[in-house]
Amino acid sequence: MAEGFLRSFDNKMEVYSAGTSPAENTSPNAILVMKELGLDITNSKPENINRYINDDFDYVITVCGGANESCPTFIGNVSNRIHIGFDDPADAIGSREDIIKEFRRIRDEIRYGFADFYNDKIKPFL
Repeated sequence: MAEGFLRSFDNKMEVYSAGTSPAENTSPNAILVMKELGLDITNSKPENINRYINDDFDYVITVCGGANESCPTFIGNVSNRIHIGFDDPADAIGSREDIIKEFRRIRDEIRYGFADFYNDKIKPFL
């Protein structure tokens, strides 16, 4: 979801998303709640962080608490490593309605957290 928001803020930015233990496919619940805001992440595919481990980045951003502790050390040049933490919506339990509600809550936290990041760290330098 974070990747989808960043791309929506500026489609000229190069944005990559990967995880330490990625799911096989993008969560249908994430796709649903992003579509509610007019963002289509249907074609996004979870990737393993190892794909990017030797690349250079301006920012490496961890989003889940476990990733902050277990994020591997990047060998490439990383100018800024920051953490913008959120609960993992995949951990939501309860009825279908409860799970979707949790996905929406976390989606909105991601939206505002990454909007703040973009407005504070990226936009002023464009």
